[in-house]
Amino acid sequence: MHHPESLAAWHAPLVALAAAAAGSDGAHDLAHLHRVWGNARALLGDHPEADALIVMAACYLHDLVNLPKNDPERHLASRRSAVHAREQLAAAGFPAELLDGVAHAIEAHSFSARIEPRTLEARIVQDADRLDALGAVGLARMFYIAGCMQSALAHPSDPLAELRAPDDRCYALDHITVKLATLPGTMRTTAGQRLGAARLERLLAFRRDFAEEWMAGVH
Repeated sequence: MHHPESLAAWHAPLVALAAAAAGSDGAHDLAHLHRVWGNARALLGDHPEADALIVMAACYLHDLVNLPKNDPERHLASRRSAVHAREQLAAAGFPAELLDGVAHAIEAHSFSARIEPRTLEARIVQDADRLDALGAVGLARMFYIAGCMQSALAHPSDPLAELRAPDDRCYALDHITVKLATLPGTMRTTAGQRLGAARLERLLAFRRDFAEEWMAGVH
């Protein structure tokens, strides 16, 4: 709905706002935000009726407040990000009529917040962010986060959780089945579902290969 020149004009200011808030979390850094916006652009191709400026702003500002995965207030991070984004965008002269849309897309993107995305823009942002948890980059992010949480790579003798309940707080590999495998089914757009399923297949193939090599060392 916005002309390309409008997106171009706001891209650098949005990146600057995001960069100013970026911490040391390599799984939620500026590169992650660029990838989420790249995913969103792919999804926008099927939805020309969506407001791309709302989507771009939400993609870059959705992690202004980033809490660790094991923080008890993790589920509040997206709401806090939405509040900060609204304040910073208003101060920067962002179109006032779009602030509600950006704030909602940010608060609804989070898996842990469990806020229903009510707009097309929010559905696109949610899908775009979840796509970055899948595929090769998603796999790298998964192990990075597990390392930050001091989780083991996998269960010593049952990496595929065939004889136990999976526990992704203790074993990184378990996160594929506990959460990541569920993501394609939560996608709100047709393209998101298709891309998510393809990326999940790569994760599942890795999981099988990992378990085979892991068990080769078990006597």
